[in-house]
Amino acid sequence: MPSVQDPEQSAQGEAIDFVPELPLVPPVPSATHHHHHLHTHHPSKDERPHNPRQPSHTRSVDIEFFDPSGVGELRRTLSRVSTERGQAIAPSQISEVSDDTLTSEAQFDLEKCMREFVQKLDESGKKRRELGVMFKDLRVIGIGATARHQATLGSILNPLNLLKTIHETRHPALREIIGGFEGCIRPGEMLLVLGRPGSGCTTFLKALANHRDEYHSVDGDVMYDSFTPEEIEKHYRGDVQYCPEDDVHFPTLTVEETLTFAAKTRTPRARLPGETREQHVERVVDMLTTVFGLRHVRKTPVGDAAIRGVSGGEKKRVSIAETLATMCKLISWDNSTRGLDASTALEFVQALRIATDVSRQATSVSIYQAGESLYQHFDKVTIIYEGKMVYFGPADRARQYFIDMGYKPANRQTTADFLVAVTDPKGRTVREGYENRVPRTAQEFADFFKKSDISALNQEDIESYTEEFVGKEHRVSHYKESYHAEHARHTSHKSPYIISIPMQARALMLRRVQILKGTVFLRLEDATSSFFSRGGVLFFSILFAALSTMAEIPALFSQRPIVLRHSRAAMYHPFVESLALTLVDVPKMFIILVLFSIVLYFLVGLQQAAGQFFIFLLFVFSMTLIMQGWFRMLAAGFQTAAPAQTVAGLIVLVLTLYTGYSIPQPSMIGALRWITYINPLKYGFESLMVNEFHGINAECSSLVPQGPGYEGITLANQACTTVGSIPGQELVNGNRYVELSFNYSYSHLWRNFGIIWAFGIAFVATYLIFTEINTKSAGASATVVFKRGSKAHVAKQGSSDEEKIHSGATTPDQEGNASEEAKKAISDTRAMHDIFSWQHLSYVVPLPGDGTRMLLNDVSGYVAPGKLTALVGASGAGKTTLLNTLAQRVTTGVVTGDLFVSGHPLPADFQAQTGYVQQMDTHLPRATVREALLFSAKLRQPASVPLAEKEAYVDKCLKMCGLEAFGDAIVGSLGVEHRKRTTIGVELAAKPQLLLFLDEPTSGLDSQSAWAIMAFLRTLADSGQAILCTIHQPSAELFEVFDRMLLLRPGGQTVYFGDLGHHCQTLIDYFQRNGARHCGPDENPAEYILTVTGAGATARSDVDWHQVWLKSKEAEELQSELERIHSEGRSRPPPQPTYHGEFATSWLYQLGLLLHRDAQNHWRDPSFLMAKLALNTVAGLLIGFTFFKAKATLQGTQNKLFAIFMGLIPSVPLANQLQVPFIETRSVYEIRERPSRMYSWTALVTSQMLIEMPWNILGSSLFFLCWYWTVAFPTERGGYTYLMYSIITPLYYTTIGQAVASMSPNAEIAALLFSFLFSFVLTFNGVLQPFRLLGWWRWMYRLSPYTYLIEGLLGQAIGKQQITCSEVEFARITPPSGQTCAQFLQPFVNMSSGYINDPDATSDCQYCAYRTTDEFLLAGFNIQFSHHWRNLGIFVAFVLFNVASVYFFTYIFRIKGMAIRHWIKKKVIRRK
Repeated sequence: MPSVQDPEQSAQGEAIDFVPELPLVPPVPSATHHHHHLHTHHPSKDERPHNPRQPSHTRSVDIEFFDPSGVGELRRTLSRVSTERGQAIAPSQISEVSDDTLTSEAQFDLEKCMREFVQKLDESGKKRRELGVMFKDLRVIGIGATARHQATLGSILNPLNLLKTIHETRHPALREIIGGFEGCIRPGEMLLVLGRPGSGCTTFLKALANHRDEYHSVDGDVMYDSFTPEEIEKHYRGDVQYCPEDDVHFPTLTVEETLTFAAKTRTPRARLPGETREQHVERVVDMLTTVFGLRHVRKTPVGDAAIRGVSGGEKKRVSIAETLATMCKLISWDNSTRGLDASTALEFVQALRIATDVSRQATSVSIYQAGESLYQHFDKVTIIYEGKMVYFGPADRARQYFIDMGYKPANRQTTADFLVAVTDPKGRTVREGYENRVPRTAQEFADFFKKSDISALNQEDIESYTEEFVGKEHRVSHYKESYHAEHARHTSHKSPYIISIPMQARALMLRRVQILKGTVFLRLEDATSSFFSRGGVLFFSILFAALSTMAEIPALFSQRPIVLRHSRAAMYHPFVESLALTLVDVPKMFIILVLFSIVLYFLVGLQQAAGQFFIFLLFVFSMTLIMQGWFRMLAAGFQTAAPAQTVAGLIVLVLTLYTGYSIPQPSMIGALRWITYINPLKYGFESLMVNEFHGINAECSSLVPQGPGYEGITLANQACTTVGSIPGQELVNGNRYVELSFNYSYSHLWRNFGIIWAFGIAFVATYLIFTEINTKSAGASATVVFKRGSKAHVAKQGSSDEEKIHSGATTPDQEGNASEEAKKAISDTRAMHDIFSWQHLSYVVPLPGDGTRMLLNDVSGYVAPGKLTALVGASGAGKTTLLNTLAQRVTTGVVTGDLFVSGHPLPADFQAQTGYVQQMDTHLPRATVREALLFSAKLRQPASVPLAEKEAYVDKCLKMCGLEAFGDAIVGSLGVEHRKRTTIGVELAAKPQLLLFLDEPTSGLDSQSAWAIMAFLRTLADSGQAILCTIHQPSAELFEVFDRMLLLRPGGQTVYFGDLGHHCQTLIDYFQRNGARHCGPDENPAEYILTVTGAGATARSDVDWHQVWLKSKEAEELQSELERIHSEGRSRPPPQPTYHGEFATSWLYQLGLLLHRDAQNHWRDPSFLMAKLALNTVAGLLIGFTFFKAKATLQGTQNKLFAIFMGLIPSVPLANQLQVPFIETRSVYEIRERPSRMYSWTALVTSQMLIEMPWNILGSSLFFLCWYWTVAFPTERGGYTYLMYSIITPLYYTTIGQAVASMSPNAEIAALLFSFLFSFVLTFNGVLQPFRLLGWWRWMYRLSPYTYLIEGLLGQAIGKQQITCSEVEFARITPPSGQTCAQFLQPFVNMSSGYINDPDATSDCQYCAYRTTDEFLLAGFNIQFSHHWRNLGIFVAFVLFNVASVYFFTYIFRIKGMAIRHWIKKKVIRRK
């Protein structure tokens, strides 16, 4: 457990030897004796630093805190190792140290063992170093983002806005984010950075950590000892780090693998004598996992939201341990406790204290809602107020400094909360007599500080630091020698990376390995009829390479933050990580493609020769790797995933169009033919084609003439219509076929292989370069966004500070005015009168197998109007479970007990009469605050209430919530506090008649925002609202806002229910009266009750407080009070339902509002609409010009066929695209709107379909305009084609896409499922594999909706036209002697098809196989012109089937999903 340091003991440590350069080496005073005095690593041990400062009373942490048994085991292990080596050091060899950490059982001390390592390093001449930072007049200038308006499709297309955007880009507004900062942080010191959101904390921490790239400029004098920021960035980047608040790790790696990798990349060459790199890594990881209590989870994955892993507190410690494994010397932690409860946050800071003491770091931390026990671990604190430094000095003098200034803390207010509160005009309290003397503005605070004694002390500290560290050449040379000694032999001493590139590659390849922990073409015949299908198979294999690798783009962006953080820590070059990823994927991809190739090759029956199979495998494998390199290069060139995926989709279309299959190269128009020469797929496809057709001499399937009347004819008078045939020969040579059809040559095979790999090397090289120089991710929006046309009420000057991005803070004047208006509005609301109660409530859920678990156990209580009731307990106690049970929001398990409203059963519309504020603020991100509240009011207030009254009440709710200035702000751009206020406002706008539930309303907020929310709830309660609120270990100040409390312990058992009393005295008396220890006057009552009941992180209790409660008089009084409430309530009429049906409004009214909301949402998402319209336009132009003015030849007719077929391919990305907003809107409905009974799910589904259809029809119309006449389809037939393609087809892919989305849990699954299902639709429509060759699969042809779409489009657009063969398309036949071509061939033409070019010729007859397009379409593709209206009707039937499927799947999978799964599970269990 932590121990408070004695100043006298601290002072005794000055004469002790200095600390070595080792991870986790303790400071020379033991880890329990940290002090402020300077510890330097001078080359000479006789040099003593001078420090004028007095020691601060700083709490330190025992090194055994997290894992006492693990530390003991490590001590024994290290002791045994020391004994085995025979190098134990006698006590006399070590300077005097405190033996406080020695235990009675252990004869060996961990710290003394570490000092043994130190002595060994000294004996071997190894250098050691430390690093601090000094800054004077530090000033950061950012690019100020002005308050801006929400972009819409209209604003994007407005040319005036484009000019404005260009002007703002060329002349951005600049703004000082922080200025006037002065101070220093010495090795072994911890600095706490405090300030309100938007004050500049993140910017200050980044400036300390030398992260300067994202700012316009960083001015002032900053020195890291004797090094400039430029020198640190260039040569010593790994010694200075910034850690963002999120724990970003590879989730599938175990804790041990994560730490081992970090240690491996920063293992120094200068190690203990005889110690290998592997032994060093093992020792470091062993120490880290032991000291931070991670030994028991070494083999556990780190995990994330989707993968189960270590707990939140353990993940924080993994982040600390990973950072320490890199042996950095100065580190900034940015708000790393956000979202943690108080006990986990305390563990985090205690771990930092150990790390700072043991490894002698200079540590700076920003924290929200810092408790008193947490605050005591810091040496210094700085307070930031609107970018100004208003305090920098000893942490234990800060509170008194501001009290002396004229401000007073609230009762039991923690020091950190008080220090932040003085920078909040609404949160600070002036002492009597100081009203006209205290500073008020940020500048006044900063000026006051500059005149104070603390500032003078800070200046002395800076001067002392400068005198001892800055400009000292011997320190620079010593530091360089120490740093260079760590570099591997083949690593440049100027590099910030200490291991060589081959070492980095090995480590990264190992990590990548750890992370990774077609029958439709069945049996092709050896005849010319299979030539088209062989090309289809080979084209599919190339297409597979392109499409399968494109799916990697999102994964590359998801890992980029990890790579960036590791690169900043100088662990490895980003390009080496990319190289390792590429190399490790080679064997993985090889295995996948071997299986793919075997199945495809032999099932289809391609050339059964070993040589040709292995060439096929080689090219498919090569093309997959090369396309993988291409898409990775593309991703590396962008900063966000969305544009990368859009460009990738268009490029796939271009590459596949110009591969040479859809349109052979000789048929391409000259203006676009050049694309084939830079298309790697073209070279791969050519090689596969010539490899497959080489050696084939196929029997002709279409000899002419033949049949009745030609029985005795010889080959001399017959010809084959297949391209490449020779008169008089029955066999067609494969090489000749591909040469005449595609202009391919077998001699190009290995030339193409070289070209392909030239592309591959270029792609991978560019990918590595882009990765190294473009690792950063794009930044987020920099300000609150307002609805276009509204007047922004926020300050016109924005901020580049990360916290300002998420704060959405108003100005002090606005907040003051809003507060008064809010109180007035709240006082005007109607008070509640009914009391909600629950008695003997229990909740049991089934477990896998036959077991059950009780989550709530005999819980009783009530919520009275005008009272604020807290629901408190440790994690896992059942707080949210009880809240959901009371709010009637549980869908599984068995609930027993009684719920009453004033003694009566719950009304039928209980959910509608209550408000439920969830922990997650779930809203449509592009709605304004006013629109969100008005939507709730319109749908949840009774239909009889006039619209004007609802609108007036929404305005009142905006005032109550302090959101009047943000009424037109876009919800998605608001900060955490204002989003929470919006969530509360949405529930208040519904006018709940009975109760308001809130789940963790202060989670993730800073102390001032949390106080603002709780003060608002207090005001609501005072106006007569009944409020029940779960809260996660609040500060004493917040806790005293509540009237009553229900305390639960794990298992859902009651520990206490009752009043808190003045300053929580009633609550404290209860526990002290029943055997708990005394609660100190400055102790937080919330932490006190959790600690004494054994609910804290490290707390234990010998008292069974649940049994104490059951036997207490308070429990008896509760039951008596409940009976009194019930009897009084039953004497009055029961509360009446406010709804006469399931919902407050009619179905058509719901549909109208939903359509209006969805239309606004789409209009305000210009990227979504522009992507939809641009994809259609570009695809139309691309396909149109690819098949530009297709001729009336056989090849031209086939080109028209492919122009229509390829025109259907964009429906796949378009359908995938519309699934995202469908699922996002559905999530809002399922999480918040459905439990509140706002509207029917059928209205939601109907609105989602109706709103997409016009946009998709518009997009398809643009495609039609760009495509139809470009290909030269006949104008007189355009009407049917437009109806079929631009109206009916969008209806089809809209409904099929939403039908798939309706049964999918998320957009990723929906995209995969849709692509899989749609592959059947595209494959079996009779184009890739003609109908006559489908064989057994013809049933799928008839089932595919695109069969009828393509037949309708092709038959109408191409049918009933003449075909004129080109010279190469004629079959040349020699007639028998004495006969003309007409005499010889006319009988054949009459019974088959085609025409004779010159009927009167007597030699070299030219026969064209088809005279009309109808003959061509019917013979090859089973398409008839006369079916076009039939096909339209069938296709419309498919659309109607899809519409029904959307409703059906939504009902089955989303509405009744849990019930159906439960029913199936019960049936299965019963059968067993």
